[in-house]
Formats: sequence, structure tokens, C-alpha cells
Amino acid sequence: MQNPDLRRRLLDWYDRHARDLPWRVSPEDRRAGVAADPYRVWLSEVMLQQTTVPHATPYFLGFTARWPTVVDLAAVEDGDLMAAWAGLGYYARARNLLACARAVATGHGGVFPDTEAGLRALPGVGAYTAAAVAAIAFDRPANVVDGNVERVISRLFAVEAPMPGAKDQLKVLAGELVAEDRPGDWAQALMDLGATVCRPRAPLCDLCPVADHCRGLARGDADSFPRKSPKAARPRRHGVAYVLTRGDQVALVRRPPKGLLGGMLALPTSDWTDAPLSKEQALAAAPVLADWRAAGEIEHVFTHFSLTLSVLKAEGDMEAVWTSQDDLEALPSVFLKAARRAL
Repeated sequence: MQNPDLRRRLLDWYDRHARDLPWRVSPEDRRAGVAADPYRVWLSEVMLQQTTVPHATPYFLGFTARWPTVVDLAAVEDGDLMAAWAGLGYYARARNLLACARAVATGHGGVFPDTEAGLRALPGVGAYTAAAVAAIAFDRPANVVDGNVERVISRLFAVEAPMPGAKDQLKVLAGELVAEDRPGDWAQALMDLGATVCRPRAPLCDLCPVADHCRGLARGDADSFPRKSPKAARPRRHGVAYVLTRGDQVALVRRPPKGLLGGMLALPTSDWTDAPLSKEQALAAAPVLADWRAAGEIEHVFTHFSLTLSVLKAEGDMEAVWTSQDDLEALPSVFLKAARRAL
């Protein structure tokens, strides 16, 4: 059910308080006829999945400086793309990013489809990204629901169902507020409200432009939404990382193209198992015979499990991608931690 007063209040607030983001066209510029660049919108949305704006922004600026169009990005070598992505995490996104760029470049003449259905047909583009690009880049009345929007909607309607089971209900409620008028600005206004005012903790309800419509605030417990199901314990895995040096160089290997951290340069490791490896097992799994010495261990948390890596170091030689110790910053963070521990 439409709520014209809520929409008017939120859009008026967005006109005054929209965040200045490098991929965004401001409300004032949109009114002047400036159109959003679908490439920049798509790139930002992919980067922002599971990543904060401050963390993603320098990557976005770096990518758009090196590859200013989707055709430029499509021409990059896989390894160069993965190295540029290092540190953003969730590396399947990087592989999907390149596949999508190549599909747009070769199958669509470098022009993004302008409908949700057309965008969904691109490799690696899911429902959320398709809706976001359709709304923000093409002003289609799409229902754009990210974590910020879920939080806003759950509080506005005091949705009692716990997450993640409430997602479908929240999407339906959010969809009832979408209209033909300014759909791109509406999507970004909801995102900005959740990011700056309707925050996860200590929401600034006294600054909220739609506080009069918030059932959670009326009840006095807005910050208790969205409700959460009890978290399952995150499993822990164990493994060994091997830091083999030759002078000031470190041996790296390319991980298999599919799977966790697929296609990335990495330290050699053992398999990651439920139980720690014994000393004998760790030496047997080493990539080469050498005088391996213990260098401590590191902890790393992935989405679905925690990892403890014992670190062994040695001097020696093997077939590898030998990389200067000064150039290890491009490694995924779990391997950078292990390399730093050894070196």
C-alpha cells in the first residue's frame, strides 16, 4: 500500500542529506538531467556486497581510474583483476565481475541492459544487483532491498518475524513503497537512511524524517528490530601455511580457479580440516622438503567458518611464483597475515 506522506518526507530529506559518493549522481544533478553511469553503479554494487563504503571506496576509485569503462575492464587479464581485488574479500565476486564485464562487452556491445530481466541474464548478477542497477542507473521502479533497507522496513512496520526468515516479508513491505516517481532516488534514500540515521545500534530517531510513521519507535523499542534468530556456532577449521623464502623472495602458488579464494595467488597450504594436523602430517603436506620451523599461528574468520593456520617457514627452492617480500600486500588477507607472521 502506497504511503505518499512517507515517500515525500524521505525524498525531501534525501534531497538535503544525500551522501556524496563517487559512484552516485546527486539529487540536484539528476534533476538537471545528469544520468547515472550503469557501469559505475554496477561496479559499486558488486564491491559493496559484504563490504563497507569506506573500505570499498578506494578500490572503486582505483578500478575506475585503471578501467574507466566496462569494455576496459573486460579486457583485463584474470590475474591482474584478482590482484586488484585483493583485500575486498569474497573473491567469487571478482570472478563474476570479470565474467559479467566480458558478457556486456561481447554480447551487448559494451552497453548494459536497462531492465531487471536483462540484467539478471548477465553472469553473476543476482536479484538485488539487477534491481539496484535498474533503479539507480535506469530509473526503473525496482524493489531494491539491502541490509540497510531491511533494517528500516523492519522498524517502520515492527516486523516480529526473526531474520533471516523475515526477508521475504520485508521485501514485500518494501515493494509496497516503490513508485514510478524517482525510483533511483527512492532506493538510495532508503539506503542512506539506514546507513546514517536508522543505524544498527543507537538509531538517531530524533533525526529521522519518517519517525511519525515508525511503529517500532511508537512502541519504544525500534532498536530491537530486526529480530534475530539465535546464531549457530561457527565451525572451526585448521591448516598449515608454508612460507618458503629464497633471498628476499617468497614462494606463492595459484589456487584452483573454483572454490574459496579461487584463482588467487596464495601461500602454499595443507588442506583445511576439522582437527589440527600433527607435526608429521604438517611436514608431509609441505610443498617441498626443507628445514621447516614453526613461526606461530594466525586466526582468520570467513563467512561460514573460522580458520586457525599454523605457520611454518623455511629457506629453499620450488616451482612457484616467486614474489618480493615488498609485493605481498596484494595477497588475500589470510595469507598476508601468515606471511607477516613468518617474516
